[in-house]
Amino acid sequence: MPQLDQHLRHCLLYEFESGKDASAATQTICSVYGRDAVTLRTCQRWFAKFRSGDRSLKDKEGRGRPSELDDIALENLVDSDPRLTTREIAEVMGCSHITIISHLHQLGKVSKLGVWVPHQLSAVNKQQRLNTCDALLSRQNLDPFFDRIVTGDEKWVQYMNVKRKRQWLDRNQLPATSSKPEKHQRKVMLCVGWNVQGIIHFELLPRNATMTARLYVDQLDRLNQSLSRKQPSLVNRKGVLFLHDNARPHVAKVTREKIKDLSWEVLPHPPYSPDLAPSDFHLFRSLQNHLADINFVDEESLKNDLSAFFASKPPNFYRRGIEALASRWQMVVNSDGNYIVD
Repeated sequence: MPQLDQHLRHCLLYEFESGKDASAATQTICSVYGRDAVTLRTCQRWFAKFRSGDRSLKDKEGRGRPSELDDIALENLVDSDPRLTTREIAEVMGCSHITIISHLHQLGKVSKLGVWVPHQLSAVNKQQRLNTCDALLSRQNLDPFFDRIVTGDEKWVQYMNVKRKRQWLDRNQLPATSSKPEKHQRKVMLCVGWNVQGIIHFELLPRNATMTARLYVDQLDRLNQSLSRKQPSLVNRKGVLFLHDNARPHVAKVTREKIKDLSWEVLPHPPYSPDLAPSDFHLFRSLQNHLADINFVDEESLKNDLSAFFASKPPNFYRRGIEALASRWQMVVNSDGNYIVD
């Protein structure tokens, strides 16, 4: 544990007991005792010690290997802050980091990389997600509507899809090589609309073109034409519930006017929430797995492959993707608006 004046340790404990986080506590102490009084990292380590249940302000004696290590205190410390390194834990526990590694393995702990999330959700973002999901769950329970949902999105598709794979080899055997894809390789934007019955309409934008509100409006017309042809009862009798995200072309004024002209109802979708978009968490994830190691020579071969992929999926594949919304909405409610990590 870093050496600190006993008075500063009392200050750290006071700040911790007051409910402040390490950053706020560091700022407060440094504003009173000088900017070098305590570092943020030192404060974080003391706070981790306090969270583990150890309120002692004394240094651990010695840095050698102890005869016994308190596994309960170790587990509490790790649970309170899983991001601590083994060396930082060793400073708190007063032993070597090798000892910590050994005991962590005995406790069944494994080291895992953190999971990337799309956005750092604010308290407002989380509340929006919770409120939206709660309202949609209530509506679905009162009047099931999954068969009325039409959803869609856009995805960049590369012409060269290189995936580096692990290989089982002898100890001295060199692995097979894979060429890195070009930094600015050819790609095309896939635009797709679908529902529980399957793909309604998909198209590729001109090479390297990106989505605009005007293009999106034209696509909605083509989507509606395909839907009227393939599923007329949904358009004429049941009514479409349209689910898309909050990308700028999707929420532009001209887009809202087009959706109103089509007599579609837009389902609410909270900002920064690809984990609640069926295209992202279901359709595109499956498509990306399919595309691994496939290379296309031209747009026709790419489009033919997409057609074959969409047609190869059984009918329940598309239904599962839409109906998974119920469980995902519930997970967001249960987690107070946090992201679904899967």
